Amino acid sequence: MAGDLAKELRSELLTLSKENAEGVARHLVAVGRALDAEEFDLALAHAEEASRRAGRVAGVRETLGVVHYRRGEWAKALAEFRTARRLSGLDHLLPLMADVERGLGRPERALELAASPEAQRLGAAERVEMAIVVSGARIDLGQTAAAVQHLRDMAEASAPNVPWAARLRYAYAAALEADGKPDDAREWFARAAIVDEVGETDARELLGVEPEPDFMDLTGDPEPEPEVEVDAEAEVGREPVVGSSNERPEDPEVDRA
Repeated sequence: MAGDLAKELRSELLTLSKENAEGVARHLVAVGRALDAEEFDLALAHAEEASRRAGRVAGVRETLGVVHYRRGEWAKALAEFRTARRLSGLDHLLPLMADVERGLGRPERALELAASPEAQRLGAAERVEMAIVVSGARIDLGQTAAAVQHLRDMAEASAPNVPWAARLRYAYAAALEADGKPDDAREWFARAAIVDEVGETDARELLGVEPEPDFMDLTGDPEPEPEVEVDAEAEVGREPVVGSSNERPEDPEVDRA
């Protein structure tokens, strides 16, 4: 069961007795499955039991924080993220903490976290997530032009095959929409839909594109690809400006697997 967890989290569980580690691992795996199925009460029950058994393990407290985050329980999520950060000494949770500040109605605090020295040392994936949060905070404050500007260069230069492509494009589209640019927003929602293979965003629903049918065609005739409007010329020649890399996320990855 522990084999289903990320290597870093498995290493953290080695500080526990073998029996306890195996039990905690089962609960953490169950949390991930419950969140995938959007069974949030079940996820919380497993996360709380894992925390009861291994409350000094940073990854366990992070998992509980993510469950509260997904449930919209912002104050509880922030408390768990702060504890996990203190236990681990790592800063990868800063984007989630900043987004929680937005949830608590404190976009200014989100911007302060984004401007902190620790945030400047984040890895590529976390920097993208923080940029998305900053853009959202600017929208919260009514600074829609600044929200667009904050993501423009990153969105236009980022390659379509990086893990965060769909979320970044979607966030940029949302900023354009908030800034009163519906045509540009639709183009970027379309770009998000093109690269969103796992349904991280609702871009396809916004565009009215039907999902592909879930059945096997035995006729031998290939089904046409769903059409998504996009400026093809603008999609050519994109070069990545940030490296490749999890969490959160979307959604953040609960067990860092």
